[in-house]
Parts: sequence; C-alpha cells; structure tokens
Amino acid sequence: MDSPSGSVARVEALIRWQDPDIGLVPPGQFIPLLEETGMILEVGFWAIRKALSDYGRWRAAGLRAPRIAVNVSAIQLQQKDFVDIVKSIIGENHASNGVPGGGLDLEITESLIMKNIGEIIPRLKALRESGVDIMVDDFGTGHSSLGYLGRLPITALKIDRSFVESMSKNPESMTIVSTIISLAHSLKLKVIAEGVETEEQAKTLRLLRCDQLQGYLLGRPAPFESVTALLPKAN
Repeated sequence: MDSPSGSVARVEALIRWQDPDIGLVPPGQFIPLLEETGMILEVGFWAIRKALSDYGRWRAAGLRAPRIAVNVSAIQLQQKDFVDIVKSIIGENHASNGVPGGGLDLEITESLIMKNIGEIIPRLKALRESGVDIMVDDFGTGHSSLGYLGRLPITALKIDRSFVESMSKNPESMTIVSTIISLAHSLKLKVIAEGVETEEQAKTLRLLRCDQLQGYLLGRPAPFESVTALLPKAN
C-alpha cells in the first residue's frame, strides 16, 4: 500500500501447493525440496510467467494493475541464461501489458546479492534496462557494504519484518528502521516495510516517511480473483 495515498501500490506473488491428499503444504516444506532437486528453476520461471500473465489480465480488464513482485532464489540468479530467459518471458507478454518490464518486480535477498556481487551487478543492470524493478528483500539482516549499495541497480529496499515487529518495544529496532528509511531516500530509492500487522506500526512508519507498507494489516495472501476485486478501474 502506498503510504501517503492508501492505494494499492504493488502485490507480491506467493506460491502455494494444494495437495489433493494432505491439503495445503506450506512453502517452507516444499521450496527447499525444489531447490535441492533443481526444480526451482522451472517453477521460478513459471512464477514469473504467471505473474506477467496476471498483470496483463488486469490491464485487459481495464483495471489499475499494480506491479507484481516475484522472489528470486540464489540458484536462479546464478544461471548464466537467467537474464535472457526473463527477457524472453517479458517479450511474450509485452504486447498485452504495454509497459516496460511487463509490470515485473524481482525481490532478491540482501545476503544473496552480497555472495557473488561481481557477477550479480551486470545481471541486475541488464534486467533494469529491460524495465524490471529490483528490490532488496529482508534488508538489515545481511551484511551489505554501503559502497556496493550505491552501485547496485536497485529501485527499493524492503525493511525486514523483524525490525517492524519489534520497533515499538525496542529502541534499537526503531533506530534501524529510521536509518534504513533515511538511507534509502538519500540514495533515491523507495523503502517498503514488511510485516505491518497493527495500526500503531502503520502510523509510526508513516511518520518516519516510509513509502510503502506491506503486511496482514493491509491484506493476507489471497487468490487472483480476490485480489482482482480490490483493484479500481484505470483512469
């Protein structure tokens, strides 16, 4: 949610597995298995393709389509053809989406970026040139070098939910949240707070000039049709 206006700014694509025998399987159980077997590559590209397809469906219906963020794993980003495949998927949908990057955002964890930053920077630059927004997820939990942060072709920092959850009780967490917001703005980046669950947290983050808020207070994970019902008509 956009902090000043209260409008839907973007959504995050979340994968769920509805098993016919045992019901809903949490991603914490099957994502590690996908990574171990290498199936995360196929599933990851499917998720990007599905996100772009959904974005196009919203626009075709005359709705104000929010950008869709998809999480990227270390295994995906390490693939030499990752950028080419993402560009190809965007090309498949560009005619219907009609916007740079097809309305796609990619979320990459801070720790992942710092593991192999020399190879990752050129890949992220190529994606940015295609109109894809790049967000650093779980910011504040890794070990970023501020020097590298200025060189990264990113568009937003996402404050880790652990700081948002504890900022009302822990002065250190409040200081970290405030510092991240100031840092992001000084680098001309947007800042998004994750894990917003109370009105008190939302009010504090607005006072700190956090650009966007995300969490259960604003909306829980929901299927495509339920999200569609929340979107206004495009102007």
